[in-house]
Amino acid sequence: MADVEPREAMARALDLAEAAAAAGDEPFGSVLVYGESVIEEERNTVATDDDRTAHPELKLVRWAGRNLSPEERRRTTVYTSTEPCPMCAGGIYNVDLGRVVYSASAEVLSIVAGGEPGPRCAEIVGDRTDVEGPVLPERGRDVHEAFW
Repeated sequence: MADVEPREAMARALDLAEAAAAAGDEPFGSVLVYGESVIEEERNTVATDDDRTAHPELKLVRWAGRNLSPEERRRTTVYTSTEPCPMCAGGIYNVDLGRVVYSASAEVLSIVAGGEPGPRCAEIVGDRTDVEGPVLPERGRDVHEAFW
């Protein structure tokens, strides 16, 4: 796949979130970058697959666990439309992905969609995975406001 800049990777994750919403799923999307290339991408398919675990980050975790060596996984970055939930953060921790970059924080999601935010991604992955964000936060919030 073609090389991608960090903001382009995040824009693609947000495009995938919009595609998820258009398909009837909640608006979440993620891309997995190795080096400067997108190597895999996913969108939320919880409703369309009738699978509560079909979050895009967890689908990328499964793919990485099957297709990348431990050393390669440590050098990946997950760009995701929204800060990973505790389930996805646990998967990221267990497969040992190197970095997570999000657009909308868990706090923003809870404000827009309602409810209380759970534990933050960084609390779950600890110092094992770098967590950064928000990147393109206005667009990330807009995706959720358009859906909820």
